[in-house]
Amino acid sequence: MSVFVMADTHLSLCVNKPMDKFGSRWKNHTEKIRENWMNTVSAEDTVVIPGDLSWGINLDESLADFRFIDSLPGKKILLKGNHDYWWDTVKKMTSFFEANGIATMSFLHNSAVRCENFILCGSRGWYTEDKKIVTQNDVDTKKMIAREVGRLKLSLDAGKALQKQVMETEGKNLEMLVFLHFPPYFKGYICDEIILELYRYGIERCYFGHIHGVYDVPVTRKYMDISFTLTAGDFLNFIPLKIEQA
Repeated sequence: MSVFVMADTHLSLCVNKPMDKFGSRWKNHTEKIRENWMNTVSAEDTVVIPGDLSWGINLDESLADFRFIDSLPGKKILLKGNHDYWWDTVKKMTSFFEANGIATMSFLHNSAVRCENFILCGSRGWYTEDKKIVTQNDVDTKKMIAREVGRLKLSLDAGKALQKQVMETEGKNLEMLVFLHFPPYFKGYICDEIILELYRYGIERCYFGHIHGVYDVPVTRKYMDISFTLTAGDFLNFIPLKIEQA
């Protein structure tokens, strides 16, 4: 029973959003996902998908993409990405899945989940390379970062509570892993506010997606004693990445 991660599946089974225009790695990427997943993940495993699962703009439009992921082996834990326009409240999404017979998918949002010998935490995060206070569409970056830090903190607090509970009942100190859609650290970009929260909570490993078309960088980089691992689907050649025990 293992834990894997792969972000940015960018499925479009119900909408006309071909991805091959973004490079050769995206050619027939849905078939690549199916084949590599089937060859890598077993029914007893769990795969974390940190955002950008489907191009659908609502739950109904994304249903074919959900069914595709649901048909693959293992449990799947979903986080929100910047292109997940279908994302709604957890209650509505869970009800939608139940009504449509989707049984292997759940959500990580303002919460934490125990999975094998890990506790999974995370949020969407925020990312703006130029660090302007006001970005496109008049988004206030400072407010967005503060909101995402707040959501991450809710998840980390839940993770700490779960970690304490497991220690008291089972005597096990489970590692807390963090999953974000946006990179808190990548090349010259650093989101100090998010990284500070990771450091405060003793997080040693963080996994993120979002970055596409960049294949000449290390899978993992370290900053402030935290390892940051890029898990965008095209970067991984659409092969889910297994998270090993520390």
